[in-house]
Amino acid sequence: MPSRQVLVIEDDAPIRQGIVDALTFHGFTAAQAADGHAGLEAAREGRCDLILLDLILPGILGLDILKEVRQIHPTLPVIILTAKGEEQDRVAGLRLGADDYVVKPFSIKELIARIEAVLRRSPERPSDINRVSIKNATIDLGRSELRFSDGVRCELSEREVELLGYLLRNRGRAISREEILSRIWRLEPRGVDTRTIDMHVARLREKLRDNATDPRIILTVRGKGYMFA
Repeated sequence: MPSRQVLVIEDDAPIRQGIVDALTFHGFTAAQAADGHAGLEAAREGRCDLILLDLILPGILGLDILKEVRQIHPTLPVIILTAKGEEQDRVAGLRLGADDYVVKPFSIKELIARIEAVLRRSPERPSDINRVSIKNATIDLGRSELRFSDGVRCELSEREVELLGYLLRNRGRAISREEILSRIWRLEPRGVDTRTIDMHVARLREKLRDNATDPRIILTVRGKGYMFA
């Protein structure tokens, strides 16, 4: 199983590098961003298992990044890093959906412990999207089935539920095959044949009665991947 990836968004270079080195030492894979714009771009891709987010950043503030992350990746764990340690900053972050916070200066031992704790309790945080109605059917992820207006029911496999749920939680955003492999199959995308993703999408389209030649539910975005419309 590949190591868990943490995105570190922190403008202070020594602190950022220290965190990256510590994460690497403890078996994580670390990506980093030095300002708000680069951090937001990396966070949008969603190719990490957790974000460490500084609040005071050049370009875009941490709380603004958190707001957007919660809109496009509602299940992605985020731990806030703040130098202030003031209650209002912590409360604002937690209200926006942060999973935890760490006040600077902090020990690496504490930081790693908090990261591991958040990942343990939310390896894939449950989403509030369990039942969605589309034009001709109801998608019921809790029951692993599709219910059509003509009374027909269609069962979904465990993998299909995971894939469809991920597309639903990120609806309106093109998701690459590599991201799907990483987040759903838990595989390192490099060198892996992505045709299995295409096969699963084709099977989902068939079950959803989505026209394979002109799909309207699960769209193919040329050069990017798939998107739930």
